[in-house]
Amino acid sequence: MLDDLRMREFSKDEARMLNPLQLAIIGDGIFEVFIRTNILTQNTALSANKIHVKAIGYVKAKSQSCIMHEIEEFLTEEEDAVYKRGRNAKSPTVPKNAEVRDYRMATGFEALVGYLYLTGNKERLEFIFNKSIEIIK
Repeated sequence: MLDDLRMREFSKDEARMLNPLQLAIIGDGIFEVFIRTNILTQNTALSANKIHVKAIGYVKAKSQSCIMHEIEEFLTEEEDAVYKRGRNAKSPTVPKNAEVRDYRMATGFEALVGYLYLTGNKERLEFIFNKSIEIIK
């Protein structure tokens, strides 16, 4: 599904050279598209507003932090390093509705998703997406 969106595949070295916040902004968008598509697939009768409201439950910092707590043990060494770079990145802002710790973990999650997406690692991306759905439901 997401292959059609990617302009080009990055090598692992190229992706590792990106700023973790660059990875996170890509990961944020990709995760949101996946979640909204998943919600719509489960119930095509939902209004756009209801899809949006349901999606918030998955894409908010607290939820992504919960996801990371559950999947951290399944990460490879490489994935863990990407996650930690994202988590430790100094972001100029923190949303007012999120705890700093949750926000940082969510940024790490998004950086990991962005990294896996840009490098074309569909198998691991699907694993994380499926685990995310299980955890938040």
